[in-house]
Amino acid sequence: MALLITDQCVNCDVCEPACPNQAIYQGARVYEIDPTRCTECVGHFDEPQCIVVCPVECIFVDPDCIETVEQLQAKTARLKAEETA
Repeated sequence: MALLITDQCVNCDVCEPACPNQAIYQGARVYEIDPTRCTECVGHFDEPQCIVVCPVECIFVDPDCIETVEQLQAKTARLKAEETA
């Protein structure tokens, strides 16, 4: 499951550096999350750090990008392998 930042985002800049996968970036109006990089922090933390630090609670599971824990673990492994390559 990738996460999604809603238009309630106030662009406070705290979520971007909290992401261990560099999946969060500044979009046209609000921050956005790249679903190919978002692992919901699986393999890094017990809960998604962007949700933990978000002061306006505008980050939710993206209903268009549902993934199993196993898929998220595989994505984490892929991203880590890309970092070391």
